[in-house]
This record gives sequence, structure tokens and C-alpha cells, in this order.
Amino acid sequence: MNGAEALMHTARTAGIDVCFANPGTTEMPLVAALDSVPGLRGILGLFEGVCTGAADGYGRMTDRPAMTLLHLGPGFANGIANLHNARRARSPIVNLVGDHTRSHVEFDAPLTSDIVSLARPVSGWVRSNRAADDLAVDFAAAARAALGPPRQVATLIIPADCQWGKADGPAEIRRNAAAPVDTARILAASDELRRAEHPALLLGGTALREPGLRAAARVAAATGARLLSETFPARLERGTGLPRVERLPYFPEQAIEFLASIDAIVLAGAREPVAFFGYPDTASRLAPATAAIASVAERGEDVAVALENLANALDAPPTAPPGADAVLPGAPAAGPLEPQALGALLARSQPAGAIVVDEGATTSLPYTLAADAAPPHTVLGLTGGAIGQALPVAVGAAVACPDRKVIALQADGGGLYTLQALWTLAREGLDVTVLICSNRRYRILQIELARAGIAEPGPNAQSLTDLSRPDIDWAGLGSSLGVPSRRVESVAELARELAPAIAAPGPRLIEMVV
Repeated sequence: MNGAEALMHTARTAGIDVCFANPGTTEMPLVAALDSVPGLRGILGLFEGVCTGAADGYGRMTDRPAMTLLHLGPGFANGIANLHNARRARSPIVNLVGDHTRSHVEFDAPLTSDIVSLARPVSGWVRSNRAADDLAVDFAAAARAALGPPRQVATLIIPADCQWGKADGPAEIRRNAAAPVDTARILAASDELRRAEHPALLLGGTALREPGLRAAARVAAATGARLLSETFPARLERGTGLPRVERLPYFPEQAIEFLASIDAIVLAGAREPVAFFGYPDTASRLAPATAAIASVAERGEDVAVALENLANALDAPPTAPPGADAVLPGAPAAGPLEPQALGALLARSQPAGAIVVDEGATTSLPYTLAADAAPPHTVLGLTGGAIGQALPVAVGAAVACPDRKVIALQADGGGLYTLQALWTLAREGLDVTVLICSNRRYRILQIELARAGIAEPGPNAQSLTDLSRPDIDWAGLGSSLGVPSRRVESVAELARELAPAIAAPGPRLIEMVV
């Protein structure tokens, strides 16, 4: 058994069953070793950002790591943006990065690079393997780190000669023990909630799954606290029958106003709210300076248990009384295709159990508001703000949950970063409906120009925020990559195409010109 084979056997012991790969010459032993272990599935991505984003989506939906297989430093670099998002989502991922043989590195061949320095900013754990005999043990350590707690991105760099060198066999996987819930923090948070007149719970991480939401609703029933979520949650369960949470606004002025009346914020799996960017004369911290801030659990801790303990400390009712049911908005039957109509139609069309990967950007807000009344579903958000996530994350979510419909709500600008994911959707026959919000511009940048007081941008500024001249034919792109595709330009056309696209098995794409 060589080092690569020992690694793959160890991966199966760790419960890993998929590898999203874009390999090269230095990874050939690892490629061959994928066939040495039953139950390991290799999935080709045509760009490394597709592989890393797919691993993120898989990890969010399974709480188990996927592997990526990447080629040297440049290949890893191509995947960094979506690893940045995965790091913010606390997704478990093990990256395997091939490197030159140990004897070849000194010659500084064209593809030689400092992979460790590339990996550290987006990885919670990094190691360079130095011997074939140690490769399985190093992989076991990477898998253990990825599984957590806390779950994280782990990157293992593997010289080619360590892959083909002789190894003794697979290594044992040991699991880290879960961190206990801190009783002192629970009691301190309960005291703050009792003192506050206008408290709020800010939920993130696993607090936004059903057990956490129901425990948080108990706390709200006992204290009158508002239930808030991060702007871009890693994974949010929502829809009819589930406690409703208010999403923190994106723009800082709106978020500051949104939080203005709050005098205490209890964090549960979330961080203190801050603006995405610094602006002139606008605070970075969004909560009022007078608001007390406490935490019941950090990301990586058992947030749902902490919230249950908090509810018990507050003598909250065993179950929260049901809130008022949200009502689906009506959808117009005709007229131009605008974000409000798109949001209403999607909320009314999505099936129970859908996984919605939301990177619709400026087009998403009406859907977000409408979907409170949709059947129960899961939302995967743009956690790190690096665009080009939705299509790859949809790949990973569909591989993880083949029995659930996945809907990728994707802005056209962000989609262009990783459109190669469409080919993987087609090749693997994944059950994903892709909805491209095609406004043919970087609308968020146009908004930011206006916010900066630039009412009439010059020709260079206009050119850098415009995606026309020529218009991008998304229906043509999708078809060329093997995904049956349609373009719609009106409410009536979308209403006609949306339900069949969602009902059909396998991938479908609708370009919505808004």
C-alpha cells in the first residue's frame, strides 16, 4: 500500500465519501487511489473555486467534511475565495494539495510556490506532510481538525513522492470531545435579559437550525426578546411552522436604525454585529453604545443546548406559543419581471424541504421577505461576502442531499465567477434549479457609488459597473454546458417556466432578465 492509498482508506474511516477535484501532475497517485477504496466518489470541477465551494455546500448540509483535491499553489489559490466563505460558515473541509517531490523543490520549477502561506488565511489547520509513512496519520489529524469542534477548513500539503512511497496502512481517527456549555455565561446572559427593556437574541451558526430556533423562541416568549439573525447565515431553517427571525440589514445605516432601540444583545453562535465596510462618519459597530452584550455560546460550541439551558434558566415555557402565520404575497399574473414579482413567484413555487442557495444580491430581498410564508426550507447564505458561491455551493448541497430540491438564486455578476459549476451539475445529473437574476450590471456597485455621493458617474465608472455591450447569454451558456436552459423577460413567462423547472429532476436553468 502506498501513501495515497493509506490516506484514502483513512478518509473512509473518517466518514468522508466525496472528493471534489481538479488535479494535476503532482496528484496522480491520489487520483489513482480514489479507486482503491469502495464508497469514495470523485467529482470533477472545471475550476478550483467550484471544488472548494462544493465542499462548503456539502459540509454545511452534512456536518461532515468533503475533500478537495487541488494542484499545487496556483490551484489552491484559485479556490481561496470560496474557502474564505467556508471559513466564515465554519464548514468542515479537508483540502489535499499536491506539491513537488521533496528533492525537486530546491530547483524552483515554474509551479513552485509557498503553499503554506496561501493556505493559512483560509485554513484553521495547515500541515505539510514529510514522509509516506506519516501520510495517513497526517490525514487523520486533518480530518479531526475539520470535524472539530469547532468545525473548520483543514489543509494538508502532500509531496508527490510521499503519495507514491510505501506506507504501512490507514490510521485511526480520533474525535475531539465537544466543549461543555458554560453555566456562568448562561446565568450572566439570563440576568442581562431580565434587566433589559428591549432585548434581542442574535443567532448564528447552529442556533439557526430548528432545535436552536425553537429554544430561542422559548427565550423570546419569556423575555420579549427579538429574534435576529446574521445578514448572511451559513444555514438557516425557515418557513411555515418555524420561529421567525429578523435578518440584520446589510447597509450600516439601516442596521444601526434597526438596532437603535435595543438595550441588550445576547449572542448565540454569532459575533457582535459590525458593518461590512467602513464608511465616512459611520460607526463600525452597529449596536447602540449603551447596549449590554453577552454571549451564551461561541461558534463551534453546542449553541442549541446553550439556548435550551438559557430558556430553562429563565423559567421559559416548555414550548413557545406559535406566532402569527406569515402570508404568502400575491404574485402578479402579468407585467415586467421585477424583484418583487420574482420573490413572490419563487416563494409560492418552491417545494417543502427545498435548499435555497441565495446569492441573488440586490434582487434577493423581496424573496427573503416573502419566503417566511413558504413551506419549510433551508437557506444557505453568502457567509464571507466573496461572490461566486451559489452555483458551487448548490453542487455540494445537491450531492449531500440527493432527495431534496436545490434552488440556486444567483446574480449574474457573481455567477460569472464560477459558471463552470453548470457543467458539473449536468455531468452529475444533480437536482438543481438555477435562477439567474440577470440585470446585466453590478447593481450593488452602482448603489455604492450613489451612497458615496456620485450621482452621475463618469464613463469609466459606468463601464466598470455594467455587464452589457455585449449582453451575456446565460441561456446559451447553460445549454452549452449541458443544462437545459430558458430565458424569461416577463412575469407571465417566469410563471410558465418556473414550476416545470422545479418539478423536473436534474438540472435546469432560467435566465430572468430583471
